[in-house]
Amino acid sequence: MAGRTLRGEQAGATRELLLTAAERLFAEHGVYAVSNRQVSEAAGQGNNTAVGYHFGTKADLVRAIVRKHATRIEEIRARLVAALADPGDVRGWVDCLVRPVLEHLAALGAPTWYARFCAQVVADPALHLIMVEEALTSPSLQRIIEGLRRCLPDLPPQVRAERGEMVRHLIVHVAAERERALAEHTPTPRPTWDEAATGLADAVVGMWLAPVTPGS
Repeated sequence: MAGRTLRGEQAGATRELLLTAAERLFAEHGVYAVSNRQVSEAAGQGNNTAVGYHFGTKADLVRAIVRKHATRIEEIRARLVAALADPGDVRGWVDCLVRPVLEHLAALGAPTWYARFCAQVVADPALHLIMVEEALTSPSLQRIIEGLRRCLPDLPPQVRAERGEMVRHLIVHVAAERERALAEHTPTPRPTWDEAATGLADAVVGMWLAPVTPGS
């Protein structure tokens, strides 16, 4: 029993090392520019088959990285939704949408790689569906989407879908650019992740409430 427990702990520690190394390398170089061998070496693993043994395919590894962060992000998102005072307030729902990832990045401390990792994944035709599929498992995110829909009943469905896609890309890439600037020690428009979330939420509210050109 003790031997099995130790082996399980060792396997868990190895998985964590591989996840951390893969997240950093994928963020900095792109998912398909990084080999399993490079991930294993960066994780300090002499066995170059470690990634395949612990995760399977590269897509499985990407999904594991997403899930590593998803639990904490979902906790933050659910807390914000529960605290929402006015379900008819677009800004309240937008804060619930924007702030969880940025709050999570702030809590991780510096340096972080997750925002840049997400930017790499959503830009990849073969992998972006992983982000979509994992997002669909979030109960609080579904509540946010429905809350925004109720707040914007006159927005044509095709415009709502279009703006939803714009918002997703804006959140991902604004976070990634800020993370990159922090990693490179270059100036950022706002000094903290919390203030960055405020600016981003301002912009997202503007996108949702922007006028719609007739006939579009």
